[in-house]
Amino acid sequence: MKKAANHSELIRELIETGNQELCDEDLMHMLIAEKLTSNSNDGDGATFGQRAADAVARFAGSWAFIFSFLGIMVLWMVINILLAVRAFDPYPFILLNLVLSCIAAVQAPLIMMSQNRQEAKDRARAENDYRINLKSELIIDDLHLKLDKVLENEKKLTEELTEQKKLLEKLQKAAPSGR
Repeated sequence: MKKAANHSELIRELIETGNQELCDEDLMHMLIAEKLTSNSNDGDGATFGQRAADAVARFAGSWAFIFSFLGIMVLWMVINILLAVRAFDPYPFILLNLVLSCIAAVQAPLIMMSQNRQEAKDRARAENDYRINLKSELIIDDLHLKLDKVLENEKKLTEELTEQKKLLEKLQKAAPSGR
């Protein structure tokens, strides 16, 4: 009985029924009817900055970014080497280093913001999965208890039928055969 009491408490907590006086069967029906899943759309409620951070993180983590970035760097160096004396960024490429540092300084926080948003989404999905798993476990436990009761009742009925069959056989043997 202690296990059944724990189920009632978990179900009440799960579906947040408050102080309502409900029997286990009513709670189970409420639990089954309760929708626990939530739609997690990527763009819902995101600000412009958050969407921009996600876009930067998506692009910065791609092969397209790596190849385009390498191409721009090689082009920058080749142009400056070919221009020689008239180069806008001669050989040690100090301006290129400054540009790379600025890109890294801006890109890193944007990627971290995107990762934090993704972590929050993952945490929400994990909580949703936990609630669904808990609901399923409670429903399966309830079904198991009901099945145990059905099996007990079947066993009792089988015993009763066996006793009645024996009693009927005794009565048939004891009755005078007048046919």
